[in-house]
Amino acid sequence: MENQEITPKQIMLNYGLLLGFAAVLINVALYSMGKTYEPHWSVGVISIGVTVVIIILGIKKIKELNNGFLSLSEALKTGLGIALISGIISVVYMLIFSNFIEPEYFARMMEVQQQKMLETYPNFTDEQLEASMEMAKKMSGPMITSAITIIGSLFFGFIIALIGGLIMKRSDEEINSI
Repeated sequence: MENQEITPKQIMLNYGLLLGFAAVLINVALYSMGKTYEPHWSVGVISIGVTVVIIILGIKKIKELNNGFLSLSEALKTGLGIALISGIISVVYMLIFSNFIEPEYFARMMEVQQQKMLETYPNFTDEQLEASMEMAKKMSGPMITSAITIIGSLFFGFIIALIGGLIMKRSDEEINSI
């Protein structure tokens, strides 16, 4: 049996799938508990924690493949690859969720946002509320939400990979200078 070599693309794919499915699992758990529209703040903390751990583990795996060496560009490429795959999985889930599981998702989300605006800003005039809801409606369609999800995933993936890469980077020059 041939010994197959693991490539950086396989690592990005595996860890990206892992992160994407973790995000879907969190969303399914929220839906099953009836907290889709108003999740607890701890869900965001858990999501960020899971994202950090999985991206860092992916970068660490790349470092292991390179015999302990890691450049910042390799870390960034790996982190962005993982984040992109995860973002795509999240978008696919969101599209399935909003079209088949909860077809009224965007309309109900608008109701929740309107209620929160009224609670937060009780002095809002009807015109201000209407303008705010119009803007929210423009930003809440499936295409805009998909784009925001991908961009947000890449942004946070970049930040995590940048910090992780700066901490874990190690090159030949660093070893030879010791």
